[in-house]
Amino acid sequence: MTATHYLRPPWAARVIGGRMARLFKPQVVSVLSVPGRTTGAWRSTPVAVLAHDGQEYLMAAYGDTEWSRNLRAAGNGRLTRKGAVEEFTAQEVPVGELPGLVEEYLRQFGGMPNVTRTFKALPDPADHPAFRITVTGRRAR
Repeated sequence: MTATHYLRPPWAARVIGGRMARLFKPQVVSVLSVPGRTTGAWRSTPVAVLAHDGQEYLMAAYGDTEWSRNLRAAGNGRLTRKGAVEEFTAQEVPVGELPGLVEEYLRQFGGMPNVTRTFKALPDPADHPAFRITVTGRRAR
C-alpha cells in the first residue's frame, strides 16, 4: 500500500513544534530514526507512538511523509524514548485496518496541536500510512 497525499506541516510545527513537544510531552513524543531509502543515512523526526490492543504503531499523521517512505523501504528503525534507544522492525498496516487506528490515534493524540486539523484536511484513512512495530533490542542512551 502506498498513500499518495501529503500535507506539509506549518512552519512552526516543523521548526519548533517537535522540539517543544519533546520537552513538554516526553512521555508521548519519541524520536524516530530511519535509514534513508536512497542514501542509507539515518534521518530523525519526532513521532507519537500509538499503543493499541497490545501492539505499538507509528502513524504518519501528515500523510505520505519522508519518514513513512523511508520506513516502508527499510522495514526497520530506532526509537529513542524513556531514556533508551530501541531497535524495531516494522510492518505496514493494511488499508482495511486503518480506520480503527485513525480513530484511536485521534482519541489519544487529537488534543495535540495540528493533529485534528491534519486529519480533517486528509480525511481518508488510506492517506495515513501506519506501521506495526516490534521492538527487537533496547540499550541505554
